[in-house]
Amino acid sequence: MRDLWLIMSLVPYALTRPFLFGLDAERAHELTLEAIAALQGTPLRRLWWQPRVDDPVQLAGLRFPNRIGLAAGLDKNGRCIDGFGAMGFGFVEVGTVTPKAQPGNPKPRLFRLPQAHALINRLGFNNEGLPAFVKHVRRSRSFRGGGGVLGLNIGKNADTPIERASDDYLLGLDAVFAHADYVTVNISSPNTKDLRSLQGDAALDALLSTLVSRRAELARAQQRQVPLFLKVAPDLDDTQLRLIATTVKRHGVDGVIATNTTVARDAVQGLPHADETGGLSGAPLLEPSNRAIRVLRAELGSAVPIVGVGGVLSGADACAKLDAGADLVQIYTGLIYKGPALVNECARALRARRAGHL
Repeated sequence: MRDLWLIMSLVPYALTRPFLFGLDAERAHELTLEAIAALQGTPLRRLWWQPRVDDPVQLAGLRFPNRIGLAAGLDKNGRCIDGFGAMGFGFVEVGTVTPKAQPGNPKPRLFRLPQAHALINRLGFNNEGLPAFVKHVRRSRSFRGGGGVLGLNIGKNADTPIERASDDYLLGLDAVFAHADYVTVNISSPNTKDLRSLQGDAALDALLSTLVSRRAELARAQQRQVPLFLKVAPDLDDTQLRLIATTVKRHGVDGVIATNTTVARDAVQGLPHADETGGLSGAPLLEPSNRAIRVLRAELGSAVPIVGVGGVLSGADACAKLDAGADLVQIYTGLIYKGPALVNECARALRARRAGHL
């Protein structure tokens, strides 16, 4: 099967997609990552390589070569950084990684809803753990060597009690700090029990206080500054989002990623797999994510960067994120439905919008 996929990788994505969509969703995902990992260090990466759209922006002390990034979750183990980077991304975020390796939730746990250009996943932070993750990250060369920005996304193990969550996040921060351009704290996945409770006012205040203090210690010891981002859920109401924004400002967190997947199903009712538990991503997430971005921007002002993610399947969708108040845009499900061409379509659209041409 692996050899078959390597042959399929020679075919344009529009022709490859029917083959992939004929497979179980998670198997197709695994085969794609295997192919990218195998080919990314070879001349065959030219099969999906695209020239990166030049649209630099300075945010959180980092220079992003353009405003389009890969969202966390697609490459949980950081095996394909250079491969995804070759698609033209200005920044790539990998993870979520947990301190210990864990298998995640039972299969099947990834479902396509093609009528809605959506996915539902309940993967549950399946990953190889911090030592393997860091090893993979250290092997990446060409993406960062060419100016790409790398984000590393950290979470907690499923068997860690929620009252000890900060221990896992500290282990993650300690391990990835030296290798990250920025670190994202993921407290918003719906697929780890009680994780979203960390978005509550007191719990978030305690967690961020602990992490920001440790970040300062690491910065002094390693003589480098690494921005800290917080990833939030789209299912929070306006009051909850405002409280998060206030807490972010109070602790000097450098940016917010809005948003993770949603547990709402209003937009996909009646479709096959719509009743599966887990997080919904793709086109139905566009407006819920944009609503959260608008609320956060109003509360944060202009000083704190927002990364908009959720429902981006076109250049117009990416521009809608900018219009809502985002500074950067990430894609995930759109890449599965539209293929690598979506990266440069979005990057060009954002450059044109900022230049006043759209």
